[in-house]
Amino acid sequence: MAETTVKGYFEGLSDKLNAKPEKVAGMNCVYQFRVADAAWNVKLTEGKAAVAEGEAPSANCTIAMAEADFLDLVSGKLNGQMAFLTGKLKVAGDMGLALKLGSCIGEPEFPCARAGATRSGRRPASWPSVETPSP
Repeated sequence: MAETTVKGYFEGLSDKLNAKPEKVAGMNCVYQFRVADAAWNVKLTEGKAAVAEGEAPSANCTIAMAEADFLDLVSGKLNGQMAFLTGKLKVAGDMGLALKLGSCIGEPEFPCARAGATRSGRRPASWPSVETPSP
């Protein structure tokens, strides 16, 4: 499987994003990824994605990670929010775009990114239920 490498992941990313243009609709930005010593940029414009190796001239959001952590993130073994909070994922630039990243390139691949959810997408039965107060 090509996605077991960082290069394989990015080489297949534009096809995945362009196959579902609704995921990137309305986004006009450039993401810069720095994974170990490699750099990749993802340009989202008018519902289309273009992925290129190297530094982008003007990225809106830069994501930096170690290679093993990045591969764990895209495989669903590492939660993006937890990676950020523990310093495994570093963000520079537009934090709002960083938050949208999960929904456009990864949310379906790692559903436990939703707060309080397990890999099945449900809260553990041992957790108390949360009731919404009446107005």
